[in-house]
Amino acid sequence: MAAWLETARLRLRPFTAADADLIVRLDADPEVVKYVGGKPTSPEEARDRMIPHCLAWHAQGPDRGFWVAEARADGAFLGWFHFRPPHEPEVPGVELGYRLVRAAWGQGYATEGSAGILAKGFGALGVERICAKTLSANLASQRVMQKVGLRYERTFMEPRLDPPAEAVWYAASRGEYERFIKGL
Repeated sequence: MAAWLETARLRLRPFTAADADLIVRLDADPEVVKYVGGKPTSPEEARDRMIPHCLAWHAQGPDRGFWVAEARADGAFLGWFHFRPPHEPEVPGVELGYRLVRAAWGQGYATEGSAGILAKGFGALGVERICAKTLSANLASQRVMQKVGLRYERTFMEPRLDPPAEAVWYAASRGEYERFIKGL
């Protein structure tokens, strides 16, 4: 299957119907889902809700959606990235997100994948603004956002979690991103 994006160590490819078990395995780790609601994903939910959701994005066009993240070296499943409009209609831009297996943490994959997506989004895709959010307690994700040139915008309560939790938005415009890249 053709990659949507490749970096030095990552390949992001579209989800397929056969990928439901990857979501189940990823979300079975309590540490992986700690900042996204804390609940594992059942095989039925992955098959009947999450995979159709991912496939629906791909049916809309090639530039927005969810992608399986694999190691280029051996094809190992590392998690997923998304690049899609935010759930919140008042938030402008395209939202970057990711979820990685614990074995991939601390190895730079989140930064590498996010940097690749920002470069593609602001470059070939012509996006004007890219944003990302995480829970306030998720300092590792906030560091990733900062490393790739996103800046803190605001703190808010994430109502999609039960119970709602404090979260933060980070974002950059195309001009802010270009200045960030030139400063590296």
